[in-house]
Amino acid sequence: MSDTDTARSVTGEDEVVDLCRDLIRFDTSNYGDHSGPGERKAAEWVAEKLAEVGLEPEIFESHPGRASTVARIEGEDPSRPALLIHGHLDVVPANADDWTHHPFSGEIADGCVWGRGAVDMKDMDAMTLAVVRDRLRSGRRPPRDIVVAFLADEEAGGTWGARHLVDNHPGLFEGVTEAISEVGGFSFTVSEERRLYLIQTAEKGMHWMKLTVAGTAGHGSMIHRDNAITELSEAVARVGRHKFPVRVTKTTRAFLDELGDALGTPLDPEDMESTLARLGGIAKLIGATLSNTANPTQLNAGYKVNVIPGEATAHIDGRFLPGHEEEFLTDLDRLLGPHVRREDVHADKAVETTFDGALVAAMQSALLAEDPAAKAIPYMLSGGTDAKSFDDLGIRGFGFAPLKLPPELDFAGMFHGVDERVPVDGLRFGVRVLDRFIDAS
Repeated sequence: MSDTDTARSVTGEDEVVDLCRDLIRFDTSNYGDHSGPGERKAAEWVAEKLAEVGLEPEIFESHPGRASTVARIEGEDPSRPALLIHGHLDVVPANADDWTHHPFSGEIADGCVWGRGAVDMKDMDAMTLAVVRDRLRSGRRPPRDIVVAFLADEEAGGTWGARHLVDNHPGLFEGVTEAISEVGGFSFTVSEERRLYLIQTAEKGMHWMKLTVAGTAGHGSMIHRDNAITELSEAVARVGRHKFPVRVTKTTRAFLDELGDALGTPLDPEDMESTLARLGGIAKLIGATLSNTANPTQLNAGYKVNVIPGEATAHIDGRFLPGHEEEFLTDLDRLLGPHVRREDVHADKAVETTFDGALVAAMQSALLAEDPAAKAIPYMLSGGTDAKSFDDLGIRGFGFAPLKLPPELDFAGMFHGVDERVPVDGLRFGVRVLDRFIDAS
C-alpha cells in the first residue's frame, strides 16, 4: 500500500482524538492582557493540517502572538449561501497543581481526553479539523462553500480574534449567512428512550465593568467618615446579594416547554428551586438564563495597613438577557448608589435567533442518524461567544458542537473548571454527526 493510500484510509474518527490531544498541548492561556503565550503556534499548526489536504489557509496576527487561521472550502454549488464553522484556540488559564492530570498534557484516562480546552473548545476544533481533512482526502466536497475559522482571544471577548477579522477582513466571510460553533449540541439524558441535544440559539449580553469610589485619604488611626473601601464594599455587597427578577425569553420558554414534555411535568420558571432541581448537571448552564446577573469578581484598594486610601476599585461581571439591557443597567445603578462610578471594561450585545429552518433540520437529522433517542431543542447560553461578532455581518449563529455524553458527567462544570475532559467516544460521535450535518446542510 502506498503512502497516499495509507493517508486516504485514515478517517476523521481515527484521528480526532490525536488532533484534540495535540491542540491541548499548545498552551494558549489567555490572561486578557497579552501576557500569555498567545495562539500563534497553535494557529500555525492548524494551518499546516489544513494545507496538508489541499487548502490554502491564511493566518491573521492582530497583535504579536495573537493569531487566527481561516480557510474556505469550495462547495459543489458556490451560488448557495456559505456556512461558517468557527472555534477559538485560546483557553482560560489553569493551575496544574489543582488537576488530576496536567492541564496541557492531553492525557487519556478513564475513557476521556483530559486538559484545558477539552470542552472549551479544542474538542470542536479537533472535530472540525478531522471532518474537513477526511472529506478533502476522500474528495467529498460539501454541498456549499464552508469557511472554517480558528480564532484568537474569545476568552477575553474576541477583540483580537473574531472582532478583529469582522472589522478588518470582512471579505473572508463573503456570502456566509449561517454559522455553528461552541456550547451546543451536547446531550442531556432524560431516559434511555430520550436524549435531548441542546442547541444554542441565544446568548446573554455582557457588561464587564470597573467600579470606582473616590474618598479622602488619611491616617488609619483616625475616625474617618469618607472611606472609599467602606463605600465600595457596601455597594459590591448589595450587587452580589441581589436577586434579579425572572424574565423568561422566547428561547428559554421553548426550552422549558420541551424539557417539561420530556420529563412529563410542566416546569415553572417562577419556582427556580424546584425547576433547577430537575435539570441535574445542566442547571448551572440554564439557571443563569432566567434572569440578568451581576457577580463581583475583583477588589483592589490601599497600599499600607495604616493608610486609608483615596480610591477603591472593583470589577463586576454583568450579563443581561436579550431585550433587557436597559432594565439591567437601571437596576445596577440603583444598587450601586450615587457615589460609585462604573465604566465598561468590555461590553457586547445579546443575540437570539429562532429555532427553525433547514440548518436546524440538518442538525436534527444528523443527530437522529447517530442516536435514535435524540431530539434537538433550543436553549440560551448564559455566557457569550464569538457569535456576537459574526452577528454584525448578518450571520445567524448556532451552538452546535455535537457530543453524546455519559449522564453522570458534569459537563457544565467542565467549562473553566478543574479536570476538564471530554469522552473519547464523544469526540468520535461528534465527527460522525458533523459529517452528516455538512451533507444535509
